Amino acid sequence: MPPLLTVDKLELRFGAEQVLRGLSFKLQAQETLAILGRSGCGKTTLLKCLAGLQAPDAGDILLSGKSILNQKPQQRGMVYLYQEALLFPHLNVFENVAFGLRLRRETEASVREQTSRLLENLDLAGQAGKMPEQLSGGQKQRVAFGRALIINPRILLLDEPFGNLDVETRANMQQLFRRVAAEYHITAVFVTHDLKEAVLMGDRLAYMENGRLELFENLAAFIADPRTGMQQELDFWKKLR
Repeated sequence: MPPLLTVDKLELRFGAEQVLRGLSFKLQAQETLAILGRSGCGKTTLLKCLAGLQAPDAGDILLSGKSILNQKPQQRGMVYLYQEALLFPHLNVFENVAFGLRLRRETEASVREQTSRLLENLDLAGQAGKMPEQLSGGQKQRVAFGRALIINPRILLLDEPFGNLDVETRANMQQLFRRVAAEYHITAVFVTHDLKEAVLMGDRLAYMENGRLELFENLAAFIADPRTGMQQELDFWKKLR
């Protein structure tokens, strides 16, 4: 099966700094690629290039085999989710999630049915009438997910979306994402600097350093690479036992 997303030899320089260095990878539909990397390695810049928010100096980005470099962000079928939920402060939970459907001028019955079903799946049915300032951090991120999913994007781009949450809420959101990703057949690029989160979120795993990306064939290869720190983590817990 041909890949849904192909990134081919992306290059990007900011002044004297080379941010992306011939970066390439392919992603199949309904896969989540988790990219582990330290701050400043180029993860966010890569997502911005995919979303159309930053133009690369060289290389290509293809969806289903067709270049999208000349397409505007709203034409790419991708949704970018940040650490901050960035909800519309003047709209309640229901209307935040329904926003994309209203832009498409769908019927009121369709908006009500689709939005209510999604709120139920995100455990937000009881929060529909609340305003963003009345929500917890985890609830806000669930609303942000709902607003993204309701328009059925081809690819979700997640920029450390749980980084601002406490440990328990973060774990709950990770579980929620895995469940929703399977149910809605999501294709996603998930970047994080958290080792455990990368392993939990990714169907495939990659490591990014100094603008270069390396994909691993499997978890064993990811563990064996000393740059990921996975083997050291496992050794630490073995010693405690």
